Amino acid sequence: MESVTKAVEWLDGVVWGVPMLVLLLGVGLYLTLGLRLRTIRDLPFAFWMLWRGRVAEGKGDITPFSALMTALAATIGTGNIAGVATAIFIGGPGAVFWMWMTALIGMATKFAEAVLAVKYRERDSRGNYVGGPMYYIKNGLGPNWAWLGVCFALFAGFAGFGIGNMVQANSVADALEASFGVPFWVTGVALAGLVFMVLIGGIQRIAAVASWLVPFMAIGYVGAGLIVIGLNIDAVPEAFRLIFTHAFSPIAATGGFAGAAVWAAIRFGVARGVFSNEAGLGSAPIAHAAAECKGPVSQGVVAMLGTFIDTIVVCTFTALVILTTGAWTSGQNGAEMTSLAFESALPGVGSEITSLALAIFAFTSLLGWSYYCERSWQFLLGIKAIVPFRIVWSLAPIVGATMKLSFIWLLADVLNALMAIPNLIALALLSPVVFAAAREFFATRGKSENNPF
Repeated sequence: MESVTKAVEWLDGVVWGVPMLVLLLGVGLYLTLGLRLRTIRDLPFAFWMLWRGRVAEGKGDITPFSALMTALAATIGTGNIAGVATAIFIGGPGAVFWMWMTALIGMATKFAEAVLAVKYRERDSRGNYVGGPMYYIKNGLGPNWAWLGVCFALFAGFAGFGIGNMVQANSVADALEASFGVPFWVTGVALAGLVFMVLIGGIQRIAAVASWLVPFMAIGYVGAGLIVIGLNIDAVPEAFRLIFTHAFSPIAATGGFAGAAVWAAIRFGVARGVFSNEAGLGSAPIAHAAAECKGPVSQGVVAMLGTFIDTIVVCTFTALVILTTGAWTSGQNGAEMTSLAFESALPGVGSEITSLALAIFAFTSLLGWSYYCERSWQFLLGIKAIVPFRIVWSLAPIVGATMKLSFIWLLADVLNALMAIPNLIALALLSPVVFAAAREFFATRGKSENNPF
């Protein structure tokens, strides 16, 4: 087992090395420029479209709003609490800047993913809409590229059981045991039951739960972060100075912080940013393909907000809480660092806030990723795979909650990168389709009824 672990560690260093970072940032930047910065310039319009998206306006299975909430259910997870802290622990405060940059260009990536997902989606034998990278590779690039779609579905189908299931269950179990003394097996069984009750209702029930739970958890977490930042308001300017200064210059060791080079800030800022918002991985477009929308671009505009909300909003609040309280120099890492930051500002309740947030974030990730994996296995094996998948997926949290998962974490990290490669290739090759659809949409946008933008 030790030799296998070392081999996977080596592969992890390869797939998350310079080529992957260049591919992620390069494709995102290319799409951003090709879209003429509209994904950044049109943020107000995107929020207006999200507000309108509470009501169905076309063909699909769930509203545009519900599709975004389902995607956010998967993305707002342990990366927002533990991932941000890890990026700062290894890369220093400058890593936060590179998380922001990854998000800003990742908005164009997420936009393109959703546009292609809706444009090339299909209806299965039950009449449900299915889509995502495997479908826009098959239908957009043609039969000669079908093998690439199969690769994506395989990587996603296995990656979900790691990063979207057992790892999340383990995070919930750790948080509830540390703060409330709940036994690991109890958490595992409870998660299994809750997940199964949601999964048997399909995408409609997943979307309904996500549409209620995601806004609640995001607003609650950001509200708690605002209180902590408000209590340390004098430290906010210094926090931003650290972020911008050390994005481009190394930072020396201080307290329990070991110091970091600029390359570490870039690498872990980008890697943890992608881990959190999933822009480029190809997961979110699987949810957006089910949206009841007027067309591909209208859903793409809504979809890009997922990256903005996840990283520019939620991750930023985590980072500011950690930096303004000084927890980043404590020597703690991951969720423990974030918990320490909240506890230092809100004694007696801070760690409980972190634990509850982590538990809810991880649970919603279990739901969101269940849909991604289900569609991946359906693409590979047909609808006959759905019921067995749901049973196995519902039982997996029991395993995840009750065992050490350092190897699963590592393997999931590798599979995430392997998911991104076929998706980014497809995005680059199909970019002319995205650009043409965007030009047509925005040229007529001003004629839309009640459009304030």
